[in-house]
Amino acid sequence: MANEVDISENELLENHPSVFQQLLFDHTTQKNIFWATVSYADKEGGYQPHDEITIPKITGENGLVLRPRAVKSREEQSKRSRDMAEVFTPSWVCNAQNNLVDEAWFGRKDVFNREEINEDGSHVWIPTTEKIVFPEDDKNKTWRKYVSENVMEVSCGEGPYLVSRYDTVTGDPIPINKRIGLLDRKLRVVGENTTTSGEWLKMAQKAFMSTYGFEWQGDNLLLAREALFFTFVDYYKDKFGKLPLEASMDYIAYIISWNLWQMDGLKGVVPESCKNGVKAITSDLFGEHEETVFCEGCQKDDIRRHNGIYCKIREWGHKDPVTKENNRKIRFIDLIKP
Repeated sequence: MANEVDISENELLENHPSVFQQLLFDHTTQKNIFWATVSYADKEGGYQPHDEITIPKITGENGLVLRPRAVKSREEQSKRSRDMAEVFTPSWVCNAQNNLVDEAWFGRKDVFNREEINEDGSHVWIPTTEKIVFPEDDKNKTWRKYVSENVMEVSCGEGPYLVSRYDTVTGDPIPINKRIGLLDRKLRVVGENTTTSGEWLKMAQKAFMSTYGFEWQGDNLLLAREALFFTFVDYYKDKFGKLPLEASMDYIAYIISWNLWQMDGLKGVVPESCKNGVKAITSDLFGEHEETVFCEGCQKDDIRRHNGIYCKIREWGHKDPVTKENNRKIRFIDLIKP
């Protein structure tokens, strides 16, 4: 299953039930992520946009409900593009843009691969085979710094800029040595600089903790989370010839459930959680009154004044100055400068 493009939720439930539940969980709402799309409303029983994505809805007889865009029908792809402006970037474009990020970080080109154009106009890349070299005299450019560098894919869809288990357009699987995601690159560096399982796991966890993304639609978010989880499994198995321990997989799923979250990126809140035109009962010295509630943030386009549910993430490695809690929880919008 770990090498398949369309991950089987039935097998995920059978083999890793606790991982599966982690990948469905939303830490802001303390519920499962929800569909946030009408694409499944015509399913038997009706999967409405605000319904949670639950295990029974995507396993058993419903095991083929959740599928990557690349293996959906052309008709469904076109419909989602029309209705929700859903357009997935080809892997060669993701690679070219990620290469620019690394060129700026390393100060040189073609660190992880070399881009080429075939005679037929198709774009390919040739991975470098030598170990990635880091400057010896720059303490800010070590391999550990690279692995821990914070990266984020906004409106991440299935996460093609983060991991590349398959081409999101063609659906073709991509072998590990040719993967081009930002997290793929971190894990390649981890593999090249560690020898024991313990060392690898410690730095792989740092790689995942520093890799973020948010998405509106719940189905895409779950697919992205699954892709990150099986990327972890793929690289561990490639390095050590066996599966990670279940405890290690559970912890990675926990990190992923925090770092890839469901959010309206323009507002910083859970999608459709703002209250507009809603009747509410308020009370004052003169008794109770019914009034209509409107969201000031929506009306004034002010990201800090929404009455919706602001999304929370973890800052791994940071201690909360008040609660003294490690890996403090903060609102995502608090990372945005006024």
